[in-house]
Amino acid sequence: MAKSHETEHPVKAFGLAATDSSGHLSPFQFSRRATGDEDVQFKVLYCGICHSDLHYLKNEWGISQYPLVPGHEIVGVVTEVGKKVEKVKVGDKVGVGCMVGSCRSCESCKDDLENYCPKIIPTYSAPYSDGTITYGGYSDIMVADEHFIVRIPENMPLDSAAPLLCAGITTYSPMRYFGLDKPGMHIGVVGLGGLGHVAVKFAKAFGAKVTVISTSPNKKEEALSNLGADSFLISKNDDEMQGAMGTMDGIVDTVSAYHPLMPLIGLLKAHGKLIMLGAPDKPLDLPIFPLLAGRKMISGSGIGGMKETQEMIDFAAKHNIKADIELISADYVNTALERLAKADVKYRFVIDVANTLKQA
Repeated sequence: MAKSHETEHPVKAFGLAATDSSGHLSPFQFSRRATGDEDVQFKVLYCGICHSDLHYLKNEWGISQYPLVPGHEIVGVVTEVGKKVEKVKVGDKVGVGCMVGSCRSCESCKDDLENYCPKIIPTYSAPYSDGTITYGGYSDIMVADEHFIVRIPENMPLDSAAPLLCAGITTYSPMRYFGLDKPGMHIGVVGLGGLGHVAVKFAKAFGAKVTVISTSPNKKEEALSNLGADSFLISKNDDEMQGAMGTMDGIVDTVSAYHPLMPLIGLLKAHGKLIMLGAPDKPLDLPIFPLLAGRKMISGSGIGGMKETQEMIDFAAKHNIKADIELISADYVNTALERLAKADVKYRFVIDVANTLKQA
């Protein structure tokens, strides 16, 4: 007979879980594995709410397993380490992002690209190597293999560091890989949400000229004054878009809704790159001729490997880059998810787990 979620592992845990595709979260008693030789156990202090959590909670991608404890922007303080752990010690600030396992032997893993491993194990709602289902960071305690632990620098506030473990690496990695990290380049950022606002900050730290491209005129002041963008384009304004044709070295597109690509391709210089980071639920139309006319490229990118994630966090600490967050209590999470579905957040909800996630 299968063991219950509370007894399948020896370490008692408590969190918030959805039991079906309504996505409604309620208190959930479960268990974590004992700290193995290469494991790190930590007390969860904060966990960011990513748009992916919403997709998983409602099973919009058709891969959710219930009960489901979301959360892959997890930070806290180490409480126990296995005897073979070398990277961190008890009391250190650490984090876990979007994955907790991979095969560690394929070509991608050997290239420090565990995020592209065919056997990647997501942080929640996926079978772990022991056959049990992974649970995320909307919970009081976390256990992970040290390879998938990120060290958080001392000078970095933990609450606003949490979203960087997903939104941060998702934008940092493609800018590095595609060479959009050179001073003086002109980089466009499409969409000014959880990913977009962090993309602006990284691009500015790389020394780029940054233009935010948005459908919302009311985001102009925020983009220019608060986030430090150099210019702002309203994508529905044909005159503005026409005036910026052929001026950008690269564009980071963070939008997850259906939107036309033709106007964005037109903004690129010859050899320019349009990098897709959002995940629209409907296919986008891909016009080929404008790609041929300037040897332009459209590509995608998903999070980053563990080595690069550590590099990103260290870079962010050095350049004082952090996510702009709205800190919420655990009892507000369902309301926050409703607001997130309406894009009513600036720019990332973060749950104050340690102070507000309480058992009845």
